[in-house]
Amino acid sequence: MAQTTAQQIPQLKSRIGAILRATSGNFLEQFDFFLFGFYASAIAKAFFPSTDETASLLNTFGVFWLGALMRPVGAIVLGAYIDRIGRRQGLIVTLAIMAAGTVVIAFCPSYATIGVAAPVIVLLGRLLQGFSAGVELGGVSVYLSEIATPGNRGFYTSFQSSSQQVAIFIAAIIGYLLSESMDAATVTAWGWRIPFFIGCLIIPLIFFLRRTLEETPEFLAMKKHPSASEVFASAMANWRIVILGMMIAILTTTTFYFVTVYTPTFGKSVLKLSSADALLVTVLVAVGNFVWNPVGGALSDRIGRKPVLLAIATLSLLTAYPALHWLVADPSFGKMLAVEMMFSFYFGIYSGTMLGALVEIVPAHVRTTCFSLAFALAAALFGTFTPFASTWLIDHTGDKASPGFWLMFAAVLGIIAASTVYRGGKAMATREVVTA
Repeated sequence: MAQTTAQQIPQLKSRIGAILRATSGNFLEQFDFFLFGFYASAIAKAFFPSTDETASLLNTFGVFWLGALMRPVGAIVLGAYIDRIGRRQGLIVTLAIMAAGTVVIAFCPSYATIGVAAPVIVLLGRLLQGFSAGVELGGVSVYLSEIATPGNRGFYTSFQSSSQQVAIFIAAIIGYLLSESMDAATVTAWGWRIPFFIGCLIIPLIFFLRRTLEETPEFLAMKKHPSASEVFASAMANWRIVILGMMIAILTTTTFYFVTVYTPTFGKSVLKLSSADALLVTVLVAVGNFVWNPVGGALSDRIGRKPVLLAIATLSLLTAYPALHWLVADPSFGKMLAVEMMFSFYFGIYSGTMLGALVEIVPAHVRTTCFSLAFALAAALFGTFTPFASTWLIDHTGDKASPGFWLMFAAVLGIIAASTVYRGGKAMATREVVTA
């Protein structure tokens, strides 16, 4: 017994190390994405100045969303590359592209300094980030699923999302310290760049971690790796499962961007709470997300993906608007924390389950491409659009709780897709397509 335990310890350390190295790029992606959302007001003034504050903010969130539209492109192009060349090399390439986008945004001069070139450069940085992000999540999820021990695929893949929560936590802590040590005018003028510079400083460390990754045994065991044309053909042949996978992922992406990227803006601009309060809520949400993701993955490993997906989507459908309506009626730190932690629970359990489900329903030989494309479409068309949609809904309806309708819509799509994919209790079959 003691000998068995001694043999298991190195294996456990090896797997933990592989998880940390694989998810390190996710950290950089979400660190920068969160900062862009939290400092949206300052970024709007720096690069998209306007006499109308709402219009300036919409322009900023518009650029945030336009960058996300590159995700499907990255999913197809870089996904095909990873499915053909390998998980390790592909994840190094995506990190390099992502790092370039981060540096561009961090060092771009303001509109007051270089004029219209400033928003153009920021948009370029966001396009680079979106292109790499299109496959980063899928590539990491597939890597984790392929090193998972039998019966624990959901638990392993859930750490892809959990790693993002660490980034949110650290970014929020940095933002909190800045807000406490600088006055609001200084943060708006130049202080918002400090967290972005910190992100640039950790890039070399993340590169070192990624370069020490080993290729997955499952990829090495494949007798044939598909060419780019074969990957594209298979993705087209399985378009139904890709669309259904996208619909399942939409609730994950919309809820995530609401409780992380949009929450600080919602707290400050809509609820009129302090920046410190909004950041503290975000810190606690990140902790909740980190905890609930592996719980959701492990739970779905035990009872199945379908019941967990349907249960959380139904709860979100029934409670999203009422909870926000209760919050905006008499805003306070305590009420905002309660509502956001409820959404954090929904997100974590659902996301931890969804990642394992998506890996399993797409065809194995083009797993990275189809997984990434499904998730990229969900993120580009719905998830990263959430801050813009929420701002627009509140502005046009006058109802501060109206973002709840956006979340309810995502829940409906999730219920329909999960019910379709797991009709009769068995996942839909995919088509293995190989061209001559």
